[in-house]
Amino acid sequence: MADERTRYFRRLGKLRGSARRWSVLAGGLGGATIVLTPYAGIGLADAAWAAAAGAATALAGWRWADLRVLAARPAPPPPDPAQVAARNRARLVAAVERLPVGAGVLAEVRRVRIRTALRGTSVAQPWERLDRAASTMTSMTGRLTGLAEPAVAEASVAERSLRELAHRVVSVERAVRLAPADARAPLVEAHRALTGQLEAGVAAYERLVVAAAGYLAEEYRPETEHPAASRLTEATDLLHGFASALAELRAVGRPAAAP
Repeated sequence: MADERTRYFRRLGKLRGSARRWSVLAGGLGGATIVLTPYAGIGLADAAWAAAAGAATALAGWRWADLRVLAARPAPPPPDPAQVAARNRARLVAAVERLPVGAGVLAEVRRVRIRTALRGTSVAQPWERLDRAASTMTSMTGRLTGLAEPAVAEASVAERSLRELAHRVVSVERAVRLAPADARAPLVEAHRALTGQLEAGVAAYERLVVAAAGYLAEEYRPETEHPAASRLTEATDLLHGFASALAELRAVGRPAAAP
């Protein structure tokens, strides 16, 4: 979507072009009226030429008047480059999200960008562990139904909370680097406490993912042989039987050797 300044100059150009076109048309029709009008009087056809010339002249005058009014207004200020970049980025993201695999690609790009920004901080390793655990949990979410649904909701809330905590740890860590020596001790202590909370939270999240995987394994583990394996075994035995029968028929039809 164009900004106000672009729309202003676009409308200004359209009015200028329209005024020029109507001026040229009015001049052409006026000249034709003067040349074609006979000295003996004005006929019906000559009156039509004159009316068209008058209408074109009036429209040209209105267009020039609108152009002068619009040109007298100050042009809107140019847009902020940051806003333009953000708007273009939003358009690009929306276009990619409409693709079949766009959402997954954008999610991976965001993960890589955040992981790169956190590189070198104390939360880099816990963040990678949380990413791996969250990816595993996402792959199981569609099958965790029934009694496991509350655990899925709790895992989603916990993941968001842990990511917010990780960003808080990074903010405190950066503040420690900028703080003077006399004010650094409280920040260091706060950073240590937050880091401990993050480590404990990530470990608990990993245990939840392991428990969810165990739930799936128990829920989908059959007490007897899997039906697909049973069908494959039956089909294998059937083919073996056919092969044996064909071999016997071929042996019966073969003539006996002469003594």
